[in-house]
Amino acid sequence: MPETTTTRPGMMSAVGWLLAPAADEAPRAHAVGATALRILLGLMWLYNVSWKRAPDFGKSADNGLYHFTAYAVSHPVFPPYSWVVEHLVLPNFTPFGWLVLVLETALAVLLLTGSWVRLAAALGIVQSVAIGLSVAYAPNEWPWSYWLMIGAHLILLVSAGGRILATDAVRAGRTTGRVLGQVWGGLTMLVGLSSAVRSFGDPLATRGPDLGSSDLSVSLGAYNMVGGLVLVVAGALLVLAARSGVRRLAVAAAVLSALAGLSLHAQLGFSDPFLGGTPTSAAYLFCLAVVGAWLGRSRAHAGVAPPDHVDSAST
Repeated sequence: MPETTTTRPGMMSAVGWLLAPAADEAPRAHAVGATALRILLGLMWLYNVSWKRAPDFGKSADNGLYHFTAYAVSHPVFPPYSWVVEHLVLPNFTPFGWLVLVLETALAVLLLTGSWVRLAAALGIVQSVAIGLSVAYAPNEWPWSYWLMIGAHLILLVSAGGRILATDAVRAGRTTGRVLGQVWGGLTMLVGLSSAVRSFGDPLATRGPDLGSSDLSVSLGAYNMVGGLVLVVAGALLVLAARSGVRRLAVAAAVLSALAGLSLHAQLGFSDPFLGGTPTSAAYLFCLAVVGAWLGRSRAHAGVAPPDHVDSAST
């Protein structure tokens, strides 16, 4: 009788699990709670990118990201980390600032759209640890903030946070994503219309009115009238694509949103952004691009319907 061998889970299986859709079978209450936590964390990172400003990220004025990163040296939490910040990070701060901006933008986009939720949760743990090691001992900080951030991402890591309103559910074949597209499209049209109306007195402002509250640290970005109209068009394309199943409409929404988001990063800190936005605005636009991209390639939009038994919790 041939000898059988048992393969132990290794690094490849761990990576595969990390990259797999977080859309496992789970009680609906669990899926709803995990989705709420995912969106809450996504909103946190979405607001958090607003003050990561190129080109020097606060180095010349000793404010912003540079100021808070330097706390790792002046108020050290873990001396080896302080040494790294002092000798490697601060002398090369511009590329570090771009790295933080890209990472936190990715966290906002992945969590809000429910894309690669486990990977996003793991990255969120890493970034939460890094922030805590920088500022936990700084004046007026509460160290438990960072313990709770780590814990929240850890819970999300092992949850079914990609079952509801998530592209992970589309990736897993549990839904076509039509509800996801309509929700994002409808919300975006409202955001765009609000921005356009509120910008009427100064339609080309370099920074349009904020859609949120700095006191509550919640924002969906800032847009002038041009930015608002871009959102209206992108949102309408998503809604039409979700309702009609026409892939090209979703792809058009994705391309328009991605180009608008990239244009903000090309201008912010270097010239006046013609969309009147912020890094948070760019992150929101990238969310639309991701949703549009997945809607454009989902099976329903390729002419193949998902199984009839698809769980309604996966929309």
